[in-house]
This record gives sequence, structure tokens and C-alpha cells, in this order.
Amino acid sequence: MTAVDDLWFLADEADQQAERTYHRLREGYDDYREFETTKRVSRRRFRTVAERIRENGAPYGAHTLAYRPSGELLLVRHAAVDMWVLPGGESQSGETFREAAERELREEAGVTADYEGMGLLGRVDFRADSHQVWGVLPLFEAAVDPEAPAPTVEDPDGEITAARWFDELPEDTRDREELLDWRRRRFG
Repeated sequence: MTAVDDLWFLADEADQQAERTYHRLREGYDDYREFETTKRVSRRRFRTVAERIRENGAPYGAHTLAYRPSGELLLVRHAAVDMWVLPGGESQSGETFREAAERELREEAGVTADYEGMGLLGRVDFRADSHQVWGVLPLFEAAVDPEAPAPTVEDPDGEITAARWFDELPEDTRDREELLDWRRRRFG
């Protein structure tokens, strides 16, 4: 008996959800830049990502471009990927992407901010063997008071090991070039 590979069906459903989410975000926000990235993953990781995308269109949830007026950007150290990343994560039941981004910013860095809209909208393509799927990555802009206390990690998931402000982004920053481009456009 031949086993049917259901990844194709899962990817198709996920792609449809990603398309709906992409159009909803594009209609809901103005003045942001889009970017694309491709990731090669294992079949197991592909299934996990496709299942997340099928739920709401976003494989990694929503994140925050938390910045100070000086141009410093807040990054958190994510243990599982061993990189500096923007604070963020998956939305919980009933949360909008922006609400999820705000909650994750508080949990991962102990910071509150004034949200201004979406700064970047990413398209993340995933490939495993002959399968492919894509999802959206909304990155919201938020200003933090320069007098606010230093960030503190309060992550209930235990994935975040540090939170810091950066004037110069570390080499091991996920999506570094897109973040540098955003900062150049934002601060000149």
C-alpha cells in the first residue's frame, strides 16, 4: 500500500490562508515596506510551519520594531535559533497581530511602547524537498520613551535569554539587512 503524502494538501490550505492574511494586512495598513526571504527546512519543520500558517497566515506570529528616537533598536536573544531577533511571537486565541506583538514585547523585554502602524511586511517562503509554502511576517513600529527603564526578560516560554538596545545591530541578527534598511529609511 502506498502512503499518501499529505504535505501537499496542508501546504495548499496554508497558502490560501497566507493569501487572505496578506490581503487583509495590506488593506489595513499604509506606509510600510515589503520584503521576501526563503528558508530551507526539514520535512518535520515544514509541517509545523505549514500548520501555523494554516491557522492564521503567519508562521512566526507578529513582531515589534521597538525603537528609541535616537534610532536604537530593541532586540532579544532567542535561545532556540541562537540569534538576536525582534521581540514577538504567535497570537493567542482572539488576539489581533498587533495585540500579540504588544503582549510579546511586554513578556520578552518588559517594555511598553506607542504603536504607530506596520513598518515591514515580510513574505517568508519555506521549502522542504519538493514542497513549498509561504506565510506573512507583520512587523509593527513602536516608539519607546528614551527614559523608560532598561528591558527585562519576563518570557513565560523561557525562549528569550536577554533583551538589549542596539545602535549597531549584531552580525547574528535575524533579517539583519531588512532591519538595517528599515532603520536607514526611518532615521536617515
